[in-house]
Amino acid sequence: MTNSTHDLAKLHIDRDTPPAVRRAFTRNLVVAGAAVVLIGAVVIFARRGGVAPVQVVVATATAGGPTGAASASVTANGYVVARTRASVSSKVAGRLAYLSVSEGSFVRKGEVIARLENADYRAAVAQAQAAVASARADSIEAASDRDQLERDAQRLRTIHAQNRELVAQQDVDQAESRAAQGSARAQAAAARVDAALAGLRFAEANSDNTQIRAPFSGTVLRKEAEVGEVVAPSVGGGLTRGAVVTMADLGTLEVEVDVNEAYIARIKHNQAARITLDAYPDTGFRGVVRQVVPTADRQRATVQVKVSITDRDPRILPEMGARVDFLDPDTSRSATASAPPRIRIPAAAVRDDNGQSVVWVVRQGRLERRAVEAGPVSGGFREIRSGLAGGELLLAGGVDVPRPGMRVKPAVTP
Repeated sequence: MTNSTHDLAKLHIDRDTPPAVRRAFTRNLVVAGAAVVLIGAVVIFARRGGVAPVQVVVATATAGGPTGAASASVTANGYVVARTRASVSSKVAGRLAYLSVSEGSFVRKGEVIARLENADYRAAVAQAQAAVASARADSIEAASDRDQLERDAQRLRTIHAQNRELVAQQDVDQAESRAAQGSARAQAAAARVDAALAGLRFAEANSDNTQIRAPFSGTVLRKEAEVGEVVAPSVGGGLTRGAVVTMADLGTLEVEVDVNEAYIARIKHNQAARITLDAYPDTGFRGVVRQVVPTADRQRATVQVKVSITDRDPRILPEMGARVDFLDPDTSRSATASAPPRIRIPAAAVRDDNGQSVVWVVRQGRLERRAVEAGPVSGGFREIRSGLAGGELLLAGGVDVPRPGMRVKPAVTP
């Protein structure tokens, strides 16, 4: 116990010279603190002062201006369709034996484009022709008997008139009765001839129905059946085909678009329009409003408008996507030159913020929030009724949660 107490008394802390472990701990603590400060500064800079690349669009004024050129007042999207279009099918059921067209073939009205197997129909025609020949023979025989009976009756009437003792009145009456019966039999035979002729026409019509003809001059868009397949006027299931080809008159191409009913009052009959195909976005085609369909779609709140294509071009094909800009006529615009211009921007540039429509204006590389009054979407665009003057750069994409003052690097999108 004495030795232990003596050893503890020798222990003491040297406060003049710090140990190596303490120096290393202090150095690591300083480095860690500097790293935390640096990371925080980078995060703050990235969030507040970093430059975010974004897509922007220009708010376009769609009316007014000094140029006097017609501008778009309403834009709508739709598809190219053929006004004259048909799925051509057979009038009778049968197996397809011949097909003379393919996709892109041009056919004229009444031209045979396909034929069904028709041996049974041709046999029915031959049978009907034989029935007609037989009925005509019977009619000739009945007519001959009628004429003979009529001559016999006439002879007895003459003799009886000259001498009543030679021919009795009863014989004259019987002869006249036989002549009337002969005339009736001749009429019945003639009627059987007519019936046989009707049967022949029916058989010929059925046989002709096995030949499928073009209902109008046009171009074949699709083959719906191949040789060997069974076709019928209506699809019965299984391997039965309802149509043989689908064809259209490409000279009647037009664009059908759905216009928001809020803008339909701006669309007039014969109004000029500019058509842009999705396949050729850099090429515009002239058009004119042919019809505003007199009914609305209550589910989508739209009205269908049909626009005829004035510029004929072989590149325009049915079912192509298209955008139609309905143009303001010069006269209507000059009459309202004092009215403020309409501002149209892509719908993606308008955002909803707590029930309020807002846009983010890019000014001097920073975002600025601005409340606007926006109309409904039409053709991917919205009309700004108040809040913009036109020409502003607006945020269209690239930032999910924009904030006032955020630095951005704009890239204008069309």
